[in-house]
Amino acid sequence: MMTSAALSVLDLVPVRSGADGSTQTSAQAVAASMALAQRADELGYRRYWFAEHHNMPSVASTTPPVLIAAAASRTSRIRVGSGGVMLPNHAPLVVAEQFAALEAIAPGRIDLGIGRAPGSDPVITQLLRQSGTSGDVERFPSHVQDIALMLRHEGATVRFTSGGEYTVRSTPMASDAPEIWLLGSSDYSAQLAASLGLPYVFANHFSGQGLQRALDLYRSAFQPSSTLETPRTFLTANVVAAPSADEAAARALPQLRMMTRLRRNQPLTPLETVEQAQRGLAEADAGEQTLIDGIRANWFIGAGPEVREALDAFAAQYGVDEIMISPVAGSFEAEPLDATPGRVQTLELLS
Repeated sequence: MMTSAALSVLDLVPVRSGADGSTQTSAQAVAASMALAQRADELGYRRYWFAEHHNMPSVASTTPPVLIAAAASRTSRIRVGSGGVMLPNHAPLVVAEQFAALEAIAPGRIDLGIGRAPGSDPVITQLLRQSGTSGDVERFPSHVQDIALMLRHEGATVRFTSGGEYTVRSTPMASDAPEIWLLGSSDYSAQLAASLGLPYVFANHFSGQGLQRALDLYRSAFQPSSTLETPRTFLTANVVAAPSADEAAARALPQLRMMTRLRRNQPLTPLETVEQAQRGLAEADAGEQTLIDGIRANWFIGAGPEVREALDAFAAQYGVDEIMISPVAGSFEAEPLDATPGRVQTLELLS
């Protein structure tokens, strides 16, 4: 009998259009995500992570630490964290201080997922790095290690070339530290996680290419560390579950069309409603349909029991005990702007 995988949630805080040309406000989008985090907590999901993306009309998840604090205050059991903090955009000390404070707010429930991608376009990337503190991607490995050291109770020691030492701590009296995860969808991130002895997450929701190779590299090259003795990993997946396969397919369409616009370098907009996406697809060219078919092949879309079975098989195939789902179900025009019934429904049907 197949073992059921533990489920977690990845949230980009989607922003959608409404009826009659209206658009969901950031406040409404965040309120919907907070309600979703509370429901995930009630349903027994393992963790709830917020992504970091910038300057995208359809994504309000720009500052994971702020959203994590809000979600932590509204939940009691579930782990909350980042999926991830895009480290080249931030000074390591700032990240360490933010997550040390989060650990103090919700002891034993904080995850620090770290990624190397910028999470935006080149212009925004330059604006984020204007201070010049950590924009050098080549220093990513050392910055990850710096954060891990500063989060420890004993802190990190800075040694000066002229002599002398200086101790740096992310918080005065840490009782514990967040769990650090390395995120990625490439050989580089898998190999770095292995060499540092960190747990690793393959971003399958972003790109399913190279999944088996990345896991093989991570597991075969893993070096035990003071915090992790054996390899630990899980996978992400885009998921829509509904009472029927037809409804699931309809709710998946707004996000699928958004992904095709990204692939084609077309202007981005708030997510369409299901009805807007259906009308748009009816007028689309064959190229868009081909792209949608290709993207959808890596997603899990359908009736609840079938999707749950497929997720468990996916976990078993790659030897993981956890799948982090990105619930990408869109909304119908009649549904309220401050809620996401399709995403709530996905979590409920899979729990």
